[in-house]
Amino acid sequence: MRAPAFWANPPARPGLLARLLAPLAWVWTFVTRRRLARGRGVRLRVPVVCVGNLTAGGAGKTPTVIALVERLAARGVAAHVVSRGHGGSLEGPVRVEERRHTAAEVGDEPLLLAAFAPTWIARDRAAAARAAEAAGAAVVVMDDGLQNPGLAKDLSIVVVDAGMGFGNGRVIPAGPLREPVADGLARADLLLAIGTPEERARFRAAWPDIALPVVGARLAPLPTGMPWQGLIALAFAGIGRPEKFFATLRSLGVELVAAHGFADHEPFAPRALVRLEAEARAAGAQLVTTEKDAARLPAAFRPKVLVLPVRLEPDDWAPIDAALGRLTESLQARKKRTISAEASGPAGSV
Repeated sequence: MRAPAFWANPPARPGLLARLLAPLAWVWTFVTRRRLARGRGVRLRVPVVCVGNLTAGGAGKTPTVIALVERLAARGVAAHVVSRGHGGSLEGPVRVEERRHTAAEVGDEPLLLAAFAPTWIARDRAAAARAAEAAGAAVVVMDDGLQNPGLAKDLSIVVVDAGMGFGNGRVIPAGPLREPVADGLARADLLLAIGTPEERARFRAAWPDIALPVVGARLAPLPTGMPWQGLIALAFAGIGRPEKFFATLRSLGVELVAAHGFADHEPFAPRALVRLEAEARAAGAQLVTTEKDAARLPAAFRPKVLVLPVRLEPDDWAPIDAALGRLTESLQARKKRTISAEASGPAGSV
């Protein structure tokens, strides 16, 4: 499903449809608040980092999760990823295996994340987190889950696509928000605004009252040795905002003969792939897509497509590193308490 155009209106001019749908948005907000009010959820013995967003669709959560698990690994901390497995058929909890599972079973994002850290999927995020903890996770990183009350979080990072921002500022279906901005940010520790400097400046101007620390970042192409300059390509992408991917390709000097956007997580029907291949062949163009989209391609089709990987590049790692540092300090303190409790034995023992 594509987002309605009026969701992207400025907050000061949300549009007539947004106003007409306001009563349904109030119902959505009420239900979300009631669900979140049930409690803090299951508390693990290890810290939990939540990477979430406030809007429907993609915002850059997956590259952020990849960056965090790599940053933690550099500190010698074994992080496991937990995901709902959106788009997958398996209930879980199950550990994702790249060579065994498909995106249809576990979802495209977990399949991608499994290349960077042990990744677990389950409809019940707390069950997946317990499985990760039992398997040796020192930190659990939740891919999405800000609006899920089933698991207590130690650090919550909200990711926003600065080009889209919070849209018209209204809650679904009147706008793109899963919950009111103030509600979501009240449970967060850090806001990561991903986009060009111009997009980030417009986002801050539209939302000047954000009290959280805001870190600017961009998604930068990963150097792979591929000579993109001058490549004639047909690009396709089913991510939150495919236009970002197409703009990145153009910035690398790729000549796009066509650019086809699909809905986020949309499965690629065989007929659609046949059409894409025929169109590219007729234009003498190379098919190009994103890492996440490549995870949903049939194995026989993947060799026909070039993939452009991107990685998160914050303007300043210091606020993120400081938050992770507090997390690892908390982990060490928990370990000491556990060792002390085990050494003292059961209460009343002699």
